[in-house]
Amino acid sequence: MEYREGTIGRIFYVRFDNNETIYSALTEFVKEKDIHSGMIHFIGALQNTECVSGPKKTAIPPEPFWHALPEAHEVMGVATIAWDDKDPKIHLHTAFGKGKDAFVGCIRGQSNVFLVIEAIIFEIKGINAVRSEDKELKINKLSFK
Repeated sequence: MEYREGTIGRIFYVRFDNNETIYSALTEFVKEKDIHSGMIHFIGALQNTECVSGPKKTAIPPEPFWHALPEAHEVMGVATIAWDDKDPKIHLHTAFGKGKDAFVGCIRGQSNVFLVIEAIIFEIKGINAVRSEDKELKINKLSFK
């Protein structure tokens, strides 16, 4: 285990509108506001989503299940914010629901807002979180400078 202790900095309450691409919209906002460490909570609905779950087997490197969710689903999600050498990298997990069906996954690729997403973004000060490739695990892994 590795950790750092920080304090809450700025808090943003953000609305994303119909058809915005959630991952790129969040990334651009975080970049514009220069948030280097933080957490995001959000609720609303998404459509045209590509995400992963799994792994298929408990093995390293993991092989994820890929899912396409073209229809709109209610969502609630949580994400962490860290940067690579030059850009924010948001790790975004979401619970999806439609009717009586529920699904949890990590958004990778396309995912568009359906109607609205409301997000609260917490900046964490005093921590320099970075996300870089772990060549052994074949994942982008959180670490600290």
